[in-house]
Amino acid sequence: MQSNFYTIREYPQGTPALEVFERQQQELPELQDGEVRIRNNWLSVDPYMRGRMSGVTTYIEPFTLGAPLEGAAVGEVIESRDTRFQPGDKVSHMGGWRDVAQLSGDAVTTLPDIAVPEQAYLGVLGMPGMTAWTGLNTIAEMRDGDNVLVSAASGAVGSLAVQLAKARGGTVVGLAGSQAKRDWLESQGIKAVDYRNRTAEELTEALQAACPDGFDIYYENVGGVCLEAALNCLRVGARIAVCGMISRYNDTEPAAGPANLAMILIRRARMQGFIVFEHWDQYPRFIAEIGPRVAAGEISYTETVREGLDATPQAFLELFEGANQGKMLVRLDSA
Repeated sequence: MQSNFYTIREYPQGTPALEVFERQQQELPELQDGEVRIRNNWLSVDPYMRGRMSGVTTYIEPFTLGAPLEGAAVGEVIESRDTRFQPGDKVSHMGGWRDVAQLSGDAVTTLPDIAVPEQAYLGVLGMPGMTAWTGLNTIAEMRDGDNVLVSAASGAVGSLAVQLAKARGGTVVGLAGSQAKRDWLESQGIKAVDYRNRTAEELTEALQAACPDGFDIYYENVGGVCLEAALNCLRVGARIAVCGMISRYNDTEPAAGPANLAMILIRRARMQGFIVFEHWDQYPRFIAEIGPRVAAGEISYTETVREGLDATPQAFLELFEGANQGKMLVRLDSA
């Protein structure tokens, strides 16, 4: 059987050009003991993948030029030589950016038995949802009544973060760059603030108007002007959970840090970065808590869907244009 996949020709500098990505085809080897073959239905593209295209080891190894790219995917087992999996099983794994994946069974997980669409395990019940939950509960130690600010608040991570924070009873403010995204936030009872084309001073004023008492938690997804304004609006003892800084992922030169970093000292704040995979032992707890709420419709989530394997590179690049609302997904012909 053949597998169609995407790779990169070179490690890009700055924002990747579409031509960096190349579709290739390979003949899959005979299935070995302990392996499974999966026809992918849905692929995930995520901002962290840009770091793996740098050619530099960070908290994860870079992609290998000419080899299939990797990312979260869900699909159906079509052949198995692992007794834990049978043809027809719906599974998740990291063999994305391709239509057919052949993997060790140890790298494959059966989808939980919850009444949700299978692609939810790439978004609200997958890595993005787990990231939102971990950042608020484990890193920021959210308490009832905390005032919470979330950047990229209508994205795959931020959209769950604002809802989890709202349920704890404090004032929740979300930063979002388009009217449609702000409308969605407000439909969830979240105060929405536009950050685009604003100076740090202007954004600070808008945040102070939205939450005069200041914030106990800032959930950081963006960096740049969002971080600088957030620092001006912290309460004493605030906690900042740093999930990502997408505004800097394509920079070719080091970016200046916020001019007001001293606010961490003045407000006696704690700022901590985290990598969700280091907390994955808590995923069963996350699913047990959040899964039933998603199935019951208590948690809202949105998806931006692109069609077909060939749409994967463009879908990835659109993440850096803010083109997605909620989770960016690619649906393959098999779905």
